[in-house]
This record gives sequence, C-alpha cells and structure tokens, in this order.
Amino acid sequence: MEMNIKQVIPPTPGRGIVIAGPCSAETEGQVMQCAKDLAKLNQVDLFRSGIWKPRTRPGSFEGVGTEGLSWLKRVKEETGLKTTTEVAKASHVYDCLKAGIDVLWIGARTTVNPFSVQEVADALNGADVPVLIKNPINPDLGLWIGAVERIYKAGITRIGLIHRGFSYHGETIYRNVPRWQMAIDMKRRFPDLQMVVDNSHICGNRHMLAEVAQEALNLKYDGLMTEVHPRPDEAWSDASQQITPQVFGELLQNLRLRKPTVDEMEMEPLTELRRQIDEIDSDLIGMIGRRMKLSDQIGEFKAERNIAVLQENRWEAILQEASRAGKAHGLSEAFMERYLRAIHQESIDHQDAIVNKVR
Repeated sequence: MEMNIKQVIPPTPGRGIVIAGPCSAETEGQVMQCAKDLAKLNQVDLFRSGIWKPRTRPGSFEGVGTEGLSWLKRVKEETGLKTTTEVAKASHVYDCLKAGIDVLWIGARTTVNPFSVQEVADALNGADVPVLIKNPINPDLGLWIGAVERIYKAGITRIGLIHRGFSYHGETIYRNVPRWQMAIDMKRRFPDLQMVVDNSHICGNRHMLAEVAQEALNLKYDGLMTEVHPRPDEAWSDASQQITPQVFGELLQNLRLRKPTVDEMEMEPLTELRRQIDEIDSDLIGMIGRRMKLSDQIGEFKAERNIAVLQENRWEAILQEASRAGKAHGLSEAFMERYLRAIHQESIDHQDAIVNKVR
C-alpha cells in the first residue's frame, strides 16, 4: 500500500523528538507538578500520561478515566506543552478529541488485536489528529504493519511508531526485549514514519534507561518516550522504571545525537549484523542461565537420593545428539564438543556444590 505519511512532530535539530511524563495520571497535583518541572527543561515536545491503563489482572490501578483529560487540558493551558495519551477503544478516541488532546497513541496490548485497532480507526475516521502506534506485545511484524494500514485507511496521515520492545518468556535483562532488528525492518518498510523508542518499557528499570535511549539514537531513531514522575517510588504503576524530571534532564543532556557520515552509512550493514549477534548472545546467556537452574534442581534431586553427580551414559548421549544437531546448522563436531564440555563442567560444578553442601 502506497502511503503519503506526514510527520507527527517536526524534530528539533540536535536532539530529536522528546516525549515525557508519568506512566499514569494519578492526581491533578501530580500531573501539574510533573508538567511544570518538565516544561522548565525546555526540551519536551509532548507531555505523556496514561488516563486509561490496560492491566494484566483485575484489581490493579486502571487509570483515573475521563476526569484526567481535564488535567491534561490544564497542562497545555498553563505550561504550553502539547499532550498525548493512550486510546484503546472508540469512547477513548471521542473523549480525547473532545478534550483537545494533541496526539493519540495506540498501546501494545491494542496493536496486537486487529478488532481493537479497527474500532479505534473507525472512531478516528474524519478526524485530524496525529497517531503514534506501539509495536504489538508479541514480535509479529504483520500486526504492526496492519495497525499502520488500518489507521491510514481512516484518513490519518500523521502517523508515527513507538518501539517498546516485545514480551519474552524467560529470564532477560529487559522487561521487554528490544529486538532492534524488527524495529529496523519496520522502519525500512515505512521510511517516512517517525520512530521513537519507549526506553521505559524496554528496560523496566531506571538504571538502563540512558543506555537504551542512546542505543536507539545510534540506530537513527527519531526520538524517545520516557516515563517521568515527580516522586517515582510513590507511583501507582510502573514505579521501578520511572525517573524524576531532574534525572530525565540529565539523561537528555548526556545523549549524543549522531549525524550519519559517509563512512557510517557504509558501515550500516555491518552494524545491523552486529546488533543481531548481540541480541542472540543476550538470549543465549539467558538460556544458559535457565539451564543451570535446572541443573541445580537435578543436583538437589541427586543429593537427596545419594546419586552420583556424573552420569556417563547421559553425557555420551548428549554429545552424540548435539553433534548431529550442530552439523545440521553448519557447526563442526569439534566446536560442539568444546561448547558442551564447558557447559557440562559448569553443570557439574553447580551440582558438586549442592551435593557437598547437603553432605
């Protein structure tokens, strides 16, 4: 589908697009304090705040609802900051348009459901408002593309993307693994769409926010969306990933917006390949860590039953199967043996420690 996409926000030279504000609008005082502190930075393009919060389980804070829209209206009037919030169904869209919200965004839990996206698109039909679309929770490029197409078919031409990472079953350093290559593929499919990184939801913690933001800018993203709260530890949702306006200002100050040179452009294919390797390495380390935890459980089982740690028949079977599987993937038998011996030795060390502790 050919699209005539326009910018959601004209980027400020030297820093890109900056979207910031609390995960959730909690009270009018909290919203206004955060907005006023962010306005002092003179670097924020959009003040973000969740009015309706889709939660995984009932009983969690699900947002203040339409009452909070009047607070965002006051933010705009008193600070001059433009505002944005998440919409997930038709009534949200109507309420936001009525309240004069400047930019709407579709969240990851909505993007994953074409029925919900279509409901939002139908409500937007005939409106003139920019829309940002987060990647779906699961790594499905088709769902993200479909959401863009549905919103565009509703007559919205100012569309942008938010990369917030993808759910991952297992241990990882991220709350949502970035899978940078998927976002890069999306940007290649739609080169005119501005893309910002939601470093808060990728990280799920404060200490990695600057690192992930810089990573995105290195990959030529157009800006970032970060959750900022006047008192992060007291936040009603996602407290661990929010930072104060002061800390956010320091984060912005330390970011380096890279300008592509001819050499950098020539290196881009190599950079992307290395990025994929880094992502796979991160997954491998997480999987090896989970393997060792299972090995610990086996060690406890052996200790309880006074079973020897080394089981030679099992080890030989692992070597043979891995050699066969490795060969199918172009890996030499010698490499597979070296790799498995290292893993096996670490497992033995873990189990020895457990058995000796029990004894």
